[in-house]
Amino acid sequence: MSLSTLKNRRERGFFDGQFLIAMPGMEDRNFARTVIYICAHSDAGAMGFVINRPQSLTFTDVLLHLDMIKQEEPIVLPQGARDFPIQTGGPVESGRGFVLHSDDYASDSSIPVSDDICLTATLDIVRAISKGAGPKRATMLLGYSSWAAGQLENEVANNGWLTCPANEELIFDRSLDDKYERALAGMGINAAMLSAEAGHA
Repeated sequence: MSLSTLKNRRERGFFDGQFLIAMPGMEDRNFARTVIYICAHSDAGAMGFVINRPQSLTFTDVLLHLDMIKQEEPIVLPQGARDFPIQTGGPVESGRGFVLHSDDYASDSSIPVSDDICLTATLDIVRAISKGAGPKRATMLLGYSSWAAGQLENEVANNGWLTCPANEELIFDRSLDDKYERALAGMGINAAMLSAEAGHA
């Protein structure tokens, strides 16, 4: 599923607004020990963002890259922008930035992905955050994760992922190191007890 499909979706699918939590047997290194927030799911496929993989870039690096600030100028950012989190959202379009955020900020390009969360992928929101005028809660993600029609359903059926309703607190939580374990704990599961082998009755 592409971003344009997300913009034009008509109805929500079964995995919309769900977390995917990678099982220990996940063979794709892009997704090992990841927690993914699914923003859109339909017959056409699915799209979401990894929410527990850090990026080496800082928000200042992003602003410099976009020429919003100059290297030779004193860099003065509001506190919320200085430590604004940048994460790796997935392997698709990894050079493109997306901001998942609370619905207290909206521009013409903002896409609602749930009742309380929006997605914006334009420079307006980056500029607003740099001035302290952005959303109350947000995270920037470089790249996204995408599945073709039927692919995600097949991976879940083959024990690739656990699924559960998304938790907004966890989406915007800046502590990434143990987010995988905490997502599992939210389902009442101890990560050490998970088996990489599928169990079939």
